Amino acid sequence: MNSFDQAVEEATKLRIRDVPDFPKPGIVFKDLAPVLEDGPLFQRIIASFVSHYKNRGIEAIAAIESRGFLLGAPLATGLGVGLILMRKLGKLPHRTIRRGYDLEYGADALEIHEDAVRPGQKILVVDDLLATGGTMAAAIGLLRQAGADPIEAAFLIELGFLGGRQKLDLPSTALVCYP
Repeated sequence: MNSFDQAVEEATKLRIRDVPDFPKPGIVFKDLAPVLEDGPLFQRIIASFVSHYKNRGIEAIAAIESRGFLLGAPLATGLGVGLILMRKLGKLPHRTIRRGYDLEYGADALEIHEDAVRPGQKILVVDDLLATGGTMAAAIGLLRQAGADPIEAAFLIELGFLGGRQKLDLPSTALVCYP
């Protein structure tokens, strides 16, 4: 699971807001806005991630659009490494490489700039939430396709009951897990 500070995990759980029937009936959306609005808590969360990942040989953070950027940017700053933007199709201005993936309701794709990573570069892949695992699996595949070495996936929240972790072929860590 995780090795984060229990107090930070508990405080985060208290601030996550459940929004029933969003974006469609039967879904309980985990709203991170209250967590991000709490400056001292957000600072503690980032400090926990930095503490967890420092001295692990990470050379860059790859963050998935768009909420992954909210965690990835301050984490990259805290670790003193660069940030690789993993964006939806057509959002990056330079030459890109892409990887498509299936969603419950269709298909999508992620892109990175073709020169965003170095061969063998050790990368931590970050997103806000792990649900079914499709987006993160595509992100890991895209980084490998580009020649990088993704070493772990990190999330603020994991919806364990959806089994997304089983689709990932590398270690993953979440601050808060709903089993």
